[in-house]
Amino acid sequence: MKIEVWSDYVCPFCYIGKKQLEIALQQTGYEQAVEIEYKSYLLDPSTPVDASESIYNDLQQKYNMSFEEVKNMADNVAERAKNVGLDYNFDDMKTANTVKAHRLSKWAETQGKGKEFTEFVLKAYFLEGQAIGQADVLLALVEKAGLPTDAAKEIIAGDQFEDEVQQDIATAQQLGVRGVPFFVIDNKYGIAGAQPQEVFEKTIEKAAQEAGLRKPLNMQGGNGPTCTDDSCDI
Repeated sequence: MKIEVWSDYVCPFCYIGKKQLEIALQQTGYEQAVEIEYKSYLLDPSTPVDASESIYNDLQQKYNMSFEEVKNMADNVAERAKNVGLDYNFDDMKTANTVKAHRLSKWAETQGKGKEFTEFVLKAYFLEGQAIGQADVLLALVEKAGLPTDAAKEIIAGDQFEDEVQQDIATAQQLGVRGVPFFVIDNKYGIAGAQPQEVFEKTIEKAAQEAGLRKPLNMQGGNGPTCTDDSCDI
């Protein structure tokens, strides 16, 4: 069974949704029977390459909100993240252009390290406050994932894997994706946003049964969910 995940590295609900998916696979027992493919998505392609503005300032301008309103919104998201074991650090977060990270992720996937690199980038941004739009930060994450930094330097300096990134975005548009995270399960079911945990579990169980996968012992079947919003919109 295949699960495709459209996300961006600066979307807080994307990391939350990723963890929810992983928890759901563990809870349903299908963790070893699923192939997960991460797809690229750019929430704001116009973000400057050298962006380093405080995330609070960026949100104030984007949504025309006061600092107090933005801080309260961030605190609410941080509380949501704690439910899946993530300790978000909004105080140190900066705006970032994620194109290089997405291109490197596509390359990492060809090296069998796509999942590891994706996790490292998300952790670096949301938990450690690192500037994931900067080459030196990305190269450190490449090395952490066990990938050759010389090859990564060439990718960062050029435009390799740009077509793959744009193809993911074009496919998302064809599917009518209006925000991320967006999950497509076995080409049949879609989950928009970081939904309640039971939505992930019921959808995975239903898709797994229809795919003829052996149902784990002591696991109950479920029906398909009705999805609502909890995502990072365009």
